[in-house]
Order: sequence, then C-alpha cells, then structure tokens
Amino acid sequence: MAQFRPGGFNLLPTVVKNLLIINGLFFLATISLGSSLNMDLIRSLGLHLPGSPRFEPYQLVTHMFMHANFSHIFFNMFALWMFGTAIENLMGGRRFLVYYLITGFGAAFLHLGVSYIETLSLRNELLAAGYSAADLQRFVQTGSYSVLHGVPERTVVHYLAKYFIPTVGASGAVFGILLAFGMFFPNSYIYLFFAIPMKAKYFVMAYGALELFSGLYRSGSNIAHFAHLGGMVFGFLLIIYWRRKGEIFY
Repeated sequence: MAQFRPGGFNLLPTVVKNLLIINGLFFLATISLGSSLNMDLIRSLGLHLPGSPRFEPYQLVTHMFMHANFSHIFFNMFALWMFGTAIENLMGGRRFLVYYLITGFGAAFLHLGVSYIETLSLRNELLAAGYSAADLQRFVQTGSYSVLHGVPERTVVHYLAKYFIPTVGASGAVFGILLAFGMFFPNSYIYLFFAIPMKAKYFVMAYGALELFSGLYRSGSNIAHFAHLGGMVFGFLLIIYWRRKGEIFY
C-alpha cells in the first residue's frame, strides 16, 4: 500500500495550484480576446494534425491548456484538483509535473497516431472514388472542396475535419492522473454521482474499458477517446518504469 512521504498533506499543492491558474488564465484569454479582438486562440493553440496548414509544433504543449467551454474546463480542473492533489503529495511537485507533462504528450501522440490512420483510410476511400491526390491536397490547403457524383459529402467533410478541427484540453494528462490514483490508492473509494461508492482500481479499469469501446465504436464523437487512453497508457508505463528504478518520489 502506498504511503505519503513525511511532510504532511497539502490541500492545494504547488504544481496543482499553478496548473489550475494557468488553465484558468488561458480560458479567460480565449474568451476575452475572442470577444474583444476576434482572436481565435483555440484555432492557433489547439492541436492540429501534422500536414494541416494550421499545425505548429508548439501546439503539442499549448493544446493542454486550452478548453472549449466552461463545462470542459470545470470538469477537467475539478478532476485535476481531486486526484492530482493526492498524487502530487505522494510524488512531490517536480516528479508530479514531469508525470503530468509526459502523460499529456503521450495522450497527444496516441491521438495523432489514431487520427493519422483514420485520415489515411478516408484518403484511400476518396482516391478510390475518383479524386486525385492533387485534389485532396488542394482541399487541405484551401479548406474548400467539391463533391463528385456518387460520393457522400460527409466523407469529404470528415476528411477535411481531420485537418481543420483542433484537439484541446487537459483530459489526456488528467486521465494519466486518474490512472496513477488507481495504482497508488487502489482501495480508496470514488463516489459516482457523489452517492455510489466504487473502489478506485475498479473505477479506473471500467473507465479505461469505456474509453476503449467509445474510441473503437463511436468514431463520430467529438471526444478524443484515444487521447484519454494515451494518458492512461503512458502513465501506467511511466509508473512501472519509476517503480523499477525506485524513483517514484522526487
């Protein structure tokens, strides 16, 4: 059973507190600059698929601090505080920050990998339907398209959406933190809907299975299920690695 290091329990540890503040500032900037200067920060700081004219490498970092709406940021930040507090108190601030960032990057990489495979499948479908490679390249560069006879327009739209709709949110890193909570405090109870008790280890396994099912069978969803899974997978691998080296605490 995991034990806290000497030093006590901090209800709002430093890294969690600063992550909450940074995410909040990014969200306020998104709203204020969008309304006053018509600046679309989600478009510029959200994560686009490489190959998109809107992709920039820095988006691998900035997308983790962007959120689409109030409910999106509220539930992510609530989970960050609820589970991240225990994990930071256990690991220490510096180790927790490394864990948070690596799981966030891992979530992005798995999401991009799955998106690339889906995009390649759509591309092959459109090529087989009569489009040329030059046509598809022009669609991506201009953001406009034409529809060939017999080709469902939704297929073309879905193809372009892969390049032009960004991914935003701290969810990947938050799911990594949830995974860590399940591993370090497996018999702690999480109350579903604030009423139904479930041990953390079962909650994490059930949530992971639900995300996998949703990712495989709900491809039209606007939720990045494989990003959530990526955060959990990279978190699991990182904790196993640190345990073997005896470097959980820092």
